[in-house]
Amino acid sequence: MSSNLKPAFAYTIIYVKDVAKSVDFYSKAFGFTVRRLDHSNRWGELESGGTTIAFTPLHQHETEDLTGAVQIPSSNRERNPIEICIDYPDVDAAYQRAVENGAAVVSQPEAKVWKQRVGYVRDIDGMVVRIGSHVNQPKQN
Repeated sequence: MSSNLKPAFAYTIIYVKDVAKSVDFYSKAFGFTVRRLDHSNRWGELESGGTTIAFTPLHQHETEDLTGAVQIPSSNRERNPIEICIDYPDVDAAYQRAVENGAAVVSQPEAKVWKQRVGYVRDIDGMVVRIGSHVNQPKQN
């Protein structure tokens, strides 16, 4: 494959009610560093290693006509078709920090059969966030 066609995952964009509040929440609840919050509060970014977590309003008029309206779950019994997964060395401490900073409890951290410790919370917009330990997967040939 040509080097100019090699992909690099750049952003995960989360559509939220209030960009500034979500950036502040993720910074405090999950420990991310704020990279950018534009003066209009219509775009925010967090540093998260090899990619960027970005936030934009639910009703993004620049793309809504082109790609359609964002669909929001109608209750906590539904969820978005994506979840955010964040790795921490100390899952229990990270989970406690998230809850203390406004994350809604979904399930307490527990050991899973796939050898990961995992707890679930919801962010201030109802997005499911998995707080888990890193799992080393065997390399595939």
